[in-house]
Amino acid sequence: MEVVIVPDARAGGELIAGAVAALLRRKPDALLGVATGSTPLPVYEALAARVGAGAVDASRARICQLDEYVGLPAGHPESYRSVVLREVVEPLGLDEDAFMGPDGAAEDVQAACEAYDRALRDAGGVDLQLLGIGTDGHIGFNEPCSSLASRTRIKTLTRQTREDNARFFDSLDEVPHHVITQGIGTILEARHLVLLATGAGKADAVARAVEGPVAALVPASALQLHPHATVVVDEAAAAGLKLADYFRATYAAKPDWQGL
Repeated sequence: MEVVIVPDARAGGELIAGAVAALLRRKPDALLGVATGSTPLPVYEALAARVGAGAVDASRARICQLDEYVGLPAGHPESYRSVVLREVVEPLGLDEDAFMGPDGAAEDVQAACEAYDRALRDAGGVDLQLLGIGTDGHIGFNEPCSSLASRTRIKTLTRQTREDNARFFDSLDEVPHHVITQGIGTILEARHLVLLATGAGKADAVARAVEGPVAALVPASALQLHPHATVVVDEAAAAGLKLADYFRATYAAKPDWQGL
């Protein structure tokens, strides 16, 4: 696992956008896994700016969802399909057919989960998966004590996660109780995992995920098992890291050819 400490969220967004741009130059039809929420927005904004300036061609890129609410219609403004189309697909100038995600409105939710897991494999697998981390250490919607071998499935959200997401709805009551999420086992199959965390509120979760034991209680700690996992954190989110100085030193000495 590589840990990169950046000054702020904007710097983190630029760094990760640069890694995505480099991937698209190597593999123009790369499958990019995206996360929702406020944390990854600087990444999408920086990547869209590069595309707009002609610095990278994203015309053949493919986009896939990490998770989706159960029960919200596809057109609901807070369904993750709508959010990804609005914040990623459209700004990059992609057509909707470049996008794939689970069907949270399906009558048979379990079948929809299995179908999405198959679809990711049939697409050749995710080349780069962007992740956030919850204050309780979750990734995707894999809440604490999720199986580290789990596949795409339905999950029940904790009250803490629903409260964290209530800012996107008119009230807590409108936040769904269930979601479809890629499982931890599914996430670990991506070729490159990039977790971005910003703000003091994520410091404890980051420290436990990076420096604590691998444990289902902290789902993000599973990134320690991945051969190519990068954790990008701003100074506030890095505040709990005991090895922060070591991480700064190793990144400063990193050869340019190695990339992110």
